[in-house]
Amino acid sequence: MFQTATINSASKVDFYAELCQQLKGLLHGESDTIANAANTAALMFEMMPDLNWAGFYFLKSDSELVLGPFQGRAACVRIAVGRGVCGTAVEQGASILVEDVHTFPGHIACDAASRSELVVPLHHDGKILGVIDLDSPTASRFDAEDQAGVEALARIFVEASY
Repeated sequence: MFQTATINSASKVDFYAELCQQLKGLLHGESDTIANAANTAALMFEMMPDLNWAGFYFLKSDSELVLGPFQGRAACVRIAVGRGVCGTAVEQGASILVEDVHTFPGHIACDAASRSELVVPLHHDGKILGVIDLDSPTASRFDAEDQAGVEALARIFVEASY
């Protein structure tokens, strides 16, 4: 049985190193994409402070993302590639960190309480499979260290699931 352990670290780099170790342990021996996405979303939501949404959108066609496992309030089900932060991250093939979602052109507000967002694409064999999406009710919640940490979590998820 997996059990999370409180991470007591003053450094975000150390926090994400420990969170990555916990995710590796949680996903060890499991290859089901949906099960791994559900557990990854739950771990991020539980362990990362100041989130109001953590989850996945999966690319179901060349033009559309579809909601996957998540923690938080009900969310938008379908997002066109190129729309909102998630669709733009897929279109650009790169992570997007938004300090204030109200300044992001075309932001899709699934939860009006969200103020900042971090979206990290899931890369595998040169293709994008979807994204990890994190929202916070606090402006400027995410920084470059969060982005690097979540990108590492995304690699662990993809390695275990595909």
